[in-house]
Amino acid sequence: MVAVRAGDADTALARRDPRHAVVLIFGPDMGLVRERAAGLVKRVVPDVADPFAVVRLEGDELSGDPQRLIDETQTVGLFGGERVVWVRAGSRNFVPALEPVLEVGGSTLVVVEAGDLKKGAPLRTLCEASPKALAIPCYADGDRDLGKLVDTMLSEAGLAIDRDAKELLVSLIGGDRLASRGEIAKLALYAQGQGRVTLEDVRVIVGDASALALDDVVDSTLAGQAVEATAALAKAWGAATRPDAVLGALLRALSSLHQMALQVQAGTPADRVIDQARPMVHFSRKPKLERALRSLNAERCLRAILLVDEAVLAARRNAGMAQAITERVVLQLSARR
Repeated sequence: MVAVRAGDADTALARRDPRHAVVLIFGPDMGLVRERAAGLVKRVVPDVADPFAVVRLEGDELSGDPQRLIDETQTVGLFGGERVVWVRAGSRNFVPALEPVLEVGGSTLVVVEAGDLKKGAPLRTLCEASPKALAIPCYADGDRDLGKLVDTMLSEAGLAIDRDAKELLVSLIGGDRLASRGEIAKLALYAQGQGRVTLEDVRVIVGDASALALDDVVDSTLAGQAVEATAALAKAWGAATRPDAVLGALLRALSSLHQMALQVQAGTPADRVIDQARPMVHFSRKPKLERALRSLNAERCLRAILLVDEAVLAARRNAGMAQAITERVVLQLSARR
């Protein structure tokens, strides 16, 4: 059985055993699947665009013509050299096309891209059970993997990154390797020539502007920082954030803060309450949240919730005044004494 653990995938691909006639690369992160498959093909055949060296096939086609795959693997290249058959799995079962390849072997490598194959799926079972196949799983990058990707790509671009900027960047990307690469590349292009990537660079280029603006409005308002809250609200309007989104975010934040305030009143230190919060609070937001907990006890949180709730009702009744109503409640909460 040659089933590779997710953490050993890159090492296994770099040290590919020529006895493996088939390499199955699968998983929910299709960007990572494609990246690893393309990297493997390029290591075997330098010119991936050479139609005599790389043959691309669809798994759904092979399900109807299984003989074609073994024929392709037994074909000798017109100009010699190694060949690769690159197969993209579809919805149909093409295991019968792979079985003779694994029985016969040969010099032609078969690289198979597939999606998230559960245990017991015929394609995965076949490749994991055969000594002539390699099964490589591709799962979404963890924080450590994303951190390495950020460091590598920015270093290649001649850039360093501040710690707080890196933490925010890692929290905003992930889930799909190609999408993550695209965001980092975009950030590197924006920061080219300045030497370092800052927190503000990440917020401007990678972050969802409306979501980040909402965070700033909420955090500054609850921390009692009127000037910052007003400035953040202006940015939120500039990011086309709707008044109801601002009021809704305030209500959710106040409800969460009320629960935290009850824990603080019960004797739990504020910093511990914040650290235990779920979902986790990003480190950059903790100082303002601590300040909010110091100035808003549970009773004041309830009064603030009622105030925002009234603003929501007023904004619904008079949509034309919704923005002004929102600005008023933000000022009332942030300018408290």
